[in-house]
Amino acid sequence: MASGTVKIDVEGHVAIMTVSRPEKLNALDLDMLKALAEAADEVEANAEVRVAILTGEGKGFSAGGDIKAWGGMQPQEFGHAWVRHGHRVFERLATLRVPLIAALNGHALGGGLELAGVADIRIAEEHIKIGLPETGLGMVPGWSGTQRLVKRFGAQVVRRMALGGEIFSAEEARALGIVDAVTASGNAVNAANEYAQRVSARGPAALEIVKLMIASASGEDNGTAVEALGSILAAKTADLREGVASFSEKRPAKFKGEW
Repeated sequence: MASGTVKIDVEGHVAIMTVSRPEKLNALDLDMLKALAEAADEVEANAEVRVAILTGEGKGFSAGGDIKAWGGMQPQEFGHAWVRHGHRVFERLATLRVPLIAALNGHALGGGLELAGVADIRIAEEHIKIGLPETGLGMVPGWSGTQRLVKRFGAQVVRRMALGGEIFSAEEARALGIVDAVTASGNAVNAANEYAQRVSARGPAALEIVKLMIASASGEDNGTAVEALGSILAAKTADLREGVASFSEKRPAKFKGEW
């Protein structure tokens, strides 16, 4: 299936989301942000999907935010329509119900690296480059490059990219913990699919719960994980079934403290 400029293909328990704007190296604009959010919703709603892969069409994963898309915005519009909107979309991807693997088939720079950062696992092709070059344009990372990426990669690594403008090779990124594995050029999606098969063979409920627990432990969660886990637990109790039944039957509930 297709969702705007993001293609979705589901094979078995694996969904592949492909950012599709190859003529611009998959640089992100507002339409693509909307398509990414819609793709996340579609994948989340498919009960058969146990793991998802995020990649880019053509030679690039994502060149980041399209300068032509935001360069002419007024400051207030830039802050709200671009930065805050992008944050909401990236947060949606980062909190996807299922594990998410980024298959980095091309360079991941600026917003492209921030996009890769939403994934739980990152597999990079050996030729790619990774960095946060925004300050070279007089701009700052705006889609959680100084927030989520610091939590996931460490503050010093982000300092080197954002302050020093360092661009890392795939192997350097692996050594620094930015990516989890490096594969041959042209093989990122295949390698990601192999890893996805490994993940999808595990207990889907356990995977969802563990992802929530890790988000809470890493300080990325704003309370959603705790409330989601609590709600799942409460939903399985006899007390809840009694509460719903008593409401429907218009009678006082007779709770027994049964799980």
